[in-house]
Amino acid sequence: MSRTAVQAAPGPDIADGRRRRGQDNRDRIVAAMIAIVGEGEVAPSAEQVAARADVGLRTVFRHFQDMDSLYREMAHVIEGELRAIIDPPLKSQHWRDRIGELIERRARAFDRIAPFRRAAEAFRHRSKFLGSDYTRLVVILREALTRELPPAIVANPPVFEALDLLMSFESWARLRREQGLDAEAAKAAIAAAVDKLTS
Repeated sequence: MSRTAVQAAPGPDIADGRRRRGQDNRDRIVAAMIAIVGEGEVAPSAEQVAARADVGLRTVFRHFQDMDSLYREMAHVIEGELRAIIDPPLKSQHWRDRIGELIERRARAFDRIAPFRRAAEAFRHRSKFLGSDYTRLVVILREALTRELPPAIVANPPVFEALDLLMSFESWARLRREQGLDAEAAKAAIAAAVDKLTS
């Protein structure tokens, strides 16, 4: 190997520094996307994301092939936040109290994902990923409800399906947005309807 080649090769510290800067830029781009969508912009442009992240437009597309891949990464981060809310073991012993815990957790989770669901609805005609991502969440929530309800209720399709709908994101979004309820009132409405159905 020539002396020139040896001199041109970056040392490990330089290479590590480049990797760290690259990862830092990637993290800033994803954080910028999450912040913009969280503020209500349903379809931010790459230019908006680059400006918020304080990077060049070319840097955005160096890390992400297209906006769909950036949506995918954003959804991955948000899903991690949701799992941290909904996955920990429930504390109550009686199934009714455990359903109350589910309602409380879903309230926090659904308020967190609301702006991202609106963005997904606006963007889904261009994204093959977002629809399947939400379908996976619906299945996870349905399975959690199935585990906590008494078998007799799960085996009663009209009641179980109504409960699954009542405790869904769609019901929460309707109560919060179209009906204008605050979080506590929305939780109380869902809890009352669940109690009525399971009495």
